[in-house]
Amino acid sequence: MSNDDTAAAAEGRVRAPRWLRPTIIGVLLAVAFYQMSGWLFHNLKGFLGLLFLAWLFSVTIEPIVDALARRGWRRGAATGLVLFGLFALTIGFFAVFGTILADQLAQLLTSLPDALTRVTDWANKTFDTNFESGSELLNITPDTVKDLAQKYTPGVVGVVSTLVGALFQMLTMLLFIFYMSAEGPKMRRTISSWFPHRQQQIIANVWETAVEKAGGYVVSRLILAALSSIFTGVFLLIIGVPYWLPLAIWTGVISQFIPTLGTYLAIALPAIIAAAQQPLDGVWVVVFGTAYQQVENYIFHPRITSRTVSIHPAVAFGSVIVGATLFGAMGALVSVPVVAILQALVETYGRRYVLADDESLAHRPADERTTEYPTNTRPDDQDGSDNRSPHTREDDDR
Repeated sequence: MSNDDTAAAAEGRVRAPRWLRPTIIGVLLAVAFYQMSGWLFHNLKGFLGLLFLAWLFSVTIEPIVDALARRGWRRGAATGLVLFGLFALTIGFFAVFGTILADQLAQLLTSLPDALTRVTDWANKTFDTNFESGSELLNITPDTVKDLAQKYTPGVVGVVSTLVGALFQMLTMLLFIFYMSAEGPKMRRTISSWFPHRQQQIIANVWETAVEKAGGYVVSRLILAALSSIFTGVFLLIIGVPYWLPLAIWTGVISQFIPTLGTYLAIALPAIIAAAQQPLDGVWVVVFGTAYQQVENYIFHPRITSRTVSIHPAVAFGSVIVGATLFGAMGALVSVPVVAILQALVETYGRRYVLADDESLAHRPADERTTEYPTNTRPDDQDGSDNRSPHTREDDDR
């Protein structure tokens, strides 16, 4: 072998494959993109959550804005009128019940440890148990209260900065809500224009489904929470339970926005407060909560949520846990509407297969045993196609 052949062979052994360098560069770019995305998401998580809440609120008021727009109102003026009306209702509520709510809430927080102690002592005497009393369980002493006050109560500068920050976030959210609602159709057209004509109808249907299901879910939860608060507050006021207003609001909000466990958590606090005053009142509160839950499940809930997605309780509860784990309190708040949107999209564009028992399946021809149809069609459709929009399908079904 000549010297040239030896040098060529040595060079061939040293030379790296052609695909190695692009692969290394691609891996490095992917890692850098992942790190940059994680850094951006970590730092913008609060803003993204605020943006999603603004979108959720905008789709909640969109049906009212659309109704005013069909009557000749400009969308900007209609959105401003709706926001002003909600603001006026909020101010009116606090003007009527604000003082009572603040006083009862302060008294409730002050008397809660003593109420726990009395309920625990009554249970120990009645059922011969040995539970720790409320004061021992919470370990609340004057020194503890003083230490907590010194640790968590901010100074004047901290209070002012907190109020300014909260006001800035509120104004920012209102600004996004206004533009997302007033410019909703324009925003949809702009996003649709980025895609070919074949995908534009799909994007329109997906957007329409998301607006309908997310907005419908939030509105239905708010109505059910208001009904629960009203009925609970009237009942607590009739039987003479103290702090009826904050307890009623607590019951309505917790029972509707915390899936599965929210019903039991909501009625537990009013029952404890009522039992601390009169043990029999605590029993009556539990009985009322159980009875009202049945009325809500069989009368109120089906009528109010007839146009929204019905989510399985286990799925809703799991989504709250996942949302809270990933994104904290903000994730727990918006997790169920997100799951409602995903479930609606799966039901609209997913694919299901005809179920059959083994005996009937064995007698069917081989080419019919794998019959499949999209979830947005019916098995009795002869051609197996249904290109109607979600609104049209619901109207025809009714």
